[in-house]
Amino acid sequence: MTHPAIPLSRRARTAIGTGAVLAVGVLTLASCATPGASGPDADAGPRIVATTTQVGDFTRELVGDTAEVTQLLAAGQSAHGFDPSAAQLLALADADALVVNGAGLESWLDDAVSASGFEGVLIDASTGIELFATDDEHAEEQHAEDEHAEDEHAEDEHAAEDEHADEATDAADEHAEEDDHDESDHGDGNPHIWTDPELAEHMVENIGAGLATVPGIDEAAVAANEQAYLEELDALDAWIEENVEQVPVEQRLLVTNHDAFTYFIDAYDITFVGSVIPSFDDNAEPSAAEIDELVANIRATGVEAVFSEASISPKAAETIAREAGVTVYSGDDALYGDSLGVAGSEGETYLGSQEHNVRLIVESWGVEPSELPALLR
Repeated sequence: MTHPAIPLSRRARTAIGTGAVLAVGVLTLASCATPGASGPDADAGPRIVATTTQVGDFTRELVGDTAEVTQLLAAGQSAHGFDPSAAQLLALADADALVVNGAGLESWLDDAVSASGFEGVLIDASTGIELFATDDEHAEEQHAEDEHAEDEHAEDEHAAEDEHADEATDAADEHAEEDDHDESDHGDGNPHIWTDPELAEHMVENIGAGLATVPGIDEAAVAANEQAYLEELDALDAWIEENVEQVPVEQRLLVTNHDAFTYFIDAYDITFVGSVIPSFDDNAEPSAAEIDELVANIRATGVEAVFSEASISPKAAETIAREAGVTVYSGDDALYGDSLGVAGSEGETYLGSQEHNVRLIVESWGVEPSELPALLR
């Protein structure tokens, strides 16, 4: 199956330097007993391990019943602080392929690969996708700009003190260079690329291309499943756009538990007022000052709801919503962000999670969601 080059996102800003990471290797390890149903027998097709719930779902959609997929992260589990168990490392050691989200999300991945001795095909779903800078990177840029503005103001007020002004400018330039160095070392950018269905399509195409190189894979089945699934993702994207466009742009306001919806927000022209946790890492905690600032922003902008997320405790979101006097969406009405939902929930699959999220967000804006297209029912 021939796959065209993956185009860059229509909404991309900060390029990541993701190189080609498809590395084909042959396992030389003796056969390892994998726990439970995580490892198929010799007749069940290639052994594939996927890291997150999203790439696990994409991979299962592509391979169908031609291979067995072991997913490392459970539903509701965060990828940011994950630590694989010994049993999961055994499954990875015996895998023919490993599918990862990439984009810096799985900070533990290198250690897991090294510890397991994995030598199969590594498939990075983020290859060719450009990333947004993280909030921390934006803060560093803003910090440098603010210092530069202060230096210019000081020069205007103290023109007579040229020598002192020059020293201040030199110090500011040196500090800005340090900030640039810090930014380059910070990481690839915001890794929550799946929240935009168009980028999810790119991820699926990357996975499909990688799977085609796995020994023993049923390429025809993967190609057919990929085509069918991409059509569903296209239908999802159109349905979301149709619903969001019912709401005037200035009224498309969103407050979430943490900064996991950057690509979704940009894709559909939504204004992000803020997040309970002011970071893309859901392990971070907001300060009292940050909570007060978010409450003030909610009141000032007219936001009517705060959305918790299914994989994060809703307590902070509930507190902020109560202080701001707005509705909180939590429990069964929480959004699916970092993780898909448990079996039987509306967020069990990627498609289901997106439909769930959009329906609730649109309803919070006072609009009745339209019926799903037949392809998604």
